[in-house]
Amino acid sequence: MFTGIIEELGTVKKMKHASEQSVEMTLSSTKIMEDVHVGDSISVNGICLTVTNYSSNDFQVDVMPETIKSTSLNVLTEGSKVNLERSMAANGRFGGHFVSGHVDGIGKITRKQKQENAIYYDIEIPEELAKYFMMKGSVAVDGISLTVFDVGQSTFTISLIPHTVEETILGDKDEGDVVNIECDMLAKHVQNLLNHQLNDHNNGFNQAFLNRNGLI
Repeated sequence: MFTGIIEELGTVKKMKHASEQSVEMTLSSTKIMEDVHVGDSISVNGICLTVTNYSSNDFQVDVMPETIKSTSLNVLTEGSKVNLERSMAANGRFGGHFVSGHVDGIGKITRKQKQENAIYYDIEIPEELAKYFMMKGSVAVDGISLTVFDVGQSTFTISLIPHTVEETILGDKDEGDVVNIECDMLAKHVQNLLNHQLNDHNNGFNQAFLNRNGLI
């Protein structure tokens, strides 16, 4: 579990392709290495990955085919900067929102516009994710906890303050670039609950109701 508050920018040091769609990545960092252990969960651009090995200034993670296919990791190369966050500590302040590190889909930046001290981004998303977005709702973009400022039919808008621009990779991204999207966890749970309630109601009417009334 993560908060979406990025701790530092890391660098892709090495990408070793075990096969066409599986990769062992070595990532260099400083702050993350202060208390890293094998088996720890690290958010890399919003993707929860497991530490398999580490040294004094870098750590390794394995990336499975499904992760390569459904996230933006396939556009990374050696030297790429990445957002890094360790899993949430139980004894710390919770500054963002609940982020699982399980990416729901890939978005594309369609507009980047500076306005006063903020930068606005319009991000295009897959149609099936649109139901999870609402004004002033939460979203994780490349692992960054952000607030939704506008919602379109297949887009949403976020606004970055100078600190976020300077301390994350999103400030360097431009129109046409892709980002990892994780929708608000609470919205997904509500949607799933409503779907189950609807199915239970329909099943009750179609089967149990008819049985009780001797119609079948």
